[in-house]
Amino acid sequence: MEIIAQVIDIFLHLDHYLGAFVREYGSWIYLLLFLIVFAETGLVIMPLLPGDSLLFVTGTLAAAGGMDVTWIIVILISAAICGDNTNYWVGHHLGPKVFRRHDARFLNPRHLERAQEFYARHGAKAVMIGRFLPIIRTFVPFVAGIGRMPYLRFFSFSILGTLLWVLSFVLAGYFFGNIPVVKRNLTFMILAIIVVSLLPGAIGYWRSRRA
Repeated sequence: MEIIAQVIDIFLHLDHYLGAFVREYGSWIYLLLFLIVFAETGLVIMPLLPGDSLLFVTGTLAAAGGMDVTWIIVILISAAICGDNTNYWVGHHLGPKVFRRHDARFLNPRHLERAQEFYARHGAKAVMIGRFLPIIRTFVPFVAGIGRMPYLRFFSFSILGTLLWVLSFVLAGYFFGNIPVVKRNLTFMILAIIVVSLLPGAIGYWRSRRA
């Protein structure tokens, strides 16, 4: 329980943790951001890392002078595209074999099934739309690889989705995160971003349960 409480605290106070890291390690923050976003998008065992809220908070830190917003955008776009491509080729070569055990702790078959359903409904657009949905965005590239989606088509939608995702959240944090009312309620804003991001998945799960 203590570990869970600590993880929740990190999610809700990303600004404090990232700000402290910037003060302590300076430019190494860019490597940390690359690794977090790459892991969330590229490793199917890491779907619960912060994504949307992380991008928003880095934008606010850049506006406050802690980081360079151009470097943030370039690095996060690169990390997300590299993660997507890694995930695609893992799915392409390994397929559903890694989900063979239904009691797997990290490779949850239910997450894969949800991503497959989402992919079936939205087709190639799922690669782009899924970028904005936590957990789903980790599994959609994997499913695209399993389904042998043409790579150039996947890559095109991946780039487009990544550009929209990174630019929208980072620039929202950059332009609005340091408005006094937002800055005073940044923890609430982070929580709101997490809730709104999870809402489509929760609605889809509720509908599937009803069906």
